[in-house]
Amino acid sequence: MDKKPLTPAEVKKAADKFFPLFDVVRERMPAESSTEDTLKVMETVCKLAHKNRADKEAEAFGFLKVEEGFVKVD
Repeated sequence: MDKKPLTPAEVKKAADKFFPLFDVVRERMPAESSTEDTLKVMETVCKLAHKNRADKEAEAFGFLKVEEGFVKVD
């Protein structure tokens, strides 16, 4: 792993990806929730999002059915 300090541009790029995702979760949290609460929930939500993505990709391979030598697309 690279031990060089991060540049401001690298941190900005990462923040530009992180904060929109964080905001999606924070908007749904109770008003009294702390940032730590939101980060914990965000971790769980992101795990579920990754699982949903994997499930969807697995489904993509199962939509073709072979009937009488032809490929049928439902």
